[in-house]
Amino acid sequence: MSGRLTVVGLGPGDDRFLTPEARDALASAEALYGYGPYLDRVPVREGQARNPSGNRVEGNRAQAALAHAAEGAHVAMVSGGDPGVFAMAAAVCGEIEDGPDEWRALDVRILPGVTAMLAVAARAGAPLGHDFCAISLSDNLKPWDLIERRLDAAATGGFVIAFYNPISTARPWQLGQAFERLSRHLAPETPVVFGRAVGRGDEAVTVTTLDKAAETPADMATLIIVGSPETRVIARNGQPPLVYTPRMAAAVSA
Repeated sequence: MSGRLTVVGLGPGDDRFLTPEARDALASAEALYGYGPYLDRVPVREGQARNPSGNRVEGNRAQAALAHAAEGAHVAMVSGGDPGVFAMAAAVCGEIEDGPDEWRALDVRILPGVTAMLAVAARAGAPLGHDFCAISLSDNLKPWDLIERRLDAAATGGFVIAFYNPISTARPWQLGQAFERLSRHLAPETPVVFGRAVGRGDEAVTVTTLDKAAETPADMATLIIVGSPETRVIARNGQPPLVYTPRMAAAVSA
């Protein structure tokens, strides 16, 4: 029997966001690997091995799953959101590149999921209606000065920006620094959307502006979308505002 490793995106919240393809892959796997809290979202099935691990051992987790699949097993690696967006698919590919030849011979499948950026955008309206980018504010795997250069480029280029990994106990200052950096290029009234735990029971979405964004609480369960100069907010009586970015952009002045 040839081995298989399937990297599965669970989406941002409960199983409403799980695709039928992903559901089938999880049900048919002989063994599951993943970050513990993500693995907890997958129903326990009799005879299916579960291998939880910590948040900062992506390489070790990928190696263990690949080695298991190389033994001929059908293995599933779970990942929150979409596995290709700041998640486990890249870790698996990196280990295959550096690993033994037998890992390159495996049947590797990567199944998409709803990433947090899309879930938060849908709750807010259509802030990603025109050109956008995603930036992780974590400097665990890249230097902060590179993040700053990318913030400058995204803001001056007119992109809507989605922030992943915006703040943590170990990184309490970086989100404020990011907002300060963007304020050099964007107007104070630029819309900013905070989406926390979208798709879960404690979901919360807050719409504010760039000059007030640093006052809004955030944590690692929060995805933040910073609008472009084109992004608009439609106020509605008795309803949450709609945040959207028109599909047509104005010409850039020379």
